[in-house]
Amino acid sequence: MTDEAGVLLYTYRGCVFRVPDDVQPPKAGSLLFCRHLTVRPGERVLEIGAGLGLAAVLAARAGARVVATDVLPAAVATIRANAALNGVTIDARLGDCYAPVTGERFDLVCSNPPQMPTPPGRERTDAAAAADNGGRDGWEMLDRVIAGAPAHLAAGGRLVFTIFAFLGCKAAFAKCEAAGLAPRVVGSEVQSFPRIGYERLDYLRTVDPEATLPRAGQPERVERFVIEGRLA
Repeated sequence: MTDEAGVLLYTYRGCVFRVPDDVQPPKAGSLLFCRHLTVRPGERVLEIGAGLGLAAVLAARAGARVVATDVLPAAVATIRANAALNGVTIDARLGDCYAPVTGERFDLVCSNPPQMPTPPGRERTDAAAAADNGGRDGWEMLDRVIAGAPAHLAAGGRLVFTIFAFLGCKAAFAKCEAAGLAPRVVGSEVQSFPRIGYERLDYLRTVDPEATLPRAGQPERVERFVIEGRLA
């Protein structure tokens, strides 16, 4: 639905979200991410790349103290608007990855970041591309989120993130373990293969470390995973 100003309104789990033209609406991965975020009242939560604030608002409604960041000024403004619309308090900050929270620690760090592998020469910097492009192997943002998590987690804290199967669960576990996080899969779902994935299918087959994609033909579905890494 749209409001009187013509802005898309999205409803989810009893909340209403405004989705302006320059902020990406929720996709299947965002909903999978939200379904597997366990938040307890009083926890301090950081969401990196929060977009319109879907997960951040839900965490705040569950009683968490939430900081939500994004590199797009329009997204930060939208997070603030959606927090007010749903009667919750969110500390929305502009900045890249952990830069807005230097020196701070959280019980939960979470992110559903851009992770679509991007062929060389196809990089773009516009807002639409920024929501999808994960660098040459899909791990550009995820690597930074994982590597920086221990310095921003309280003892026993958790990092939660999503990946496409073609990024590799074994790779995700190895990256978490290298950062000192104990990994496990907390959720998964088979989803429709993303449109942008068809545009890059030949390239995706060259960066699929665990051979999850068929070698010929067009896949109709892809599995996505929600990974948790816990700090000892």
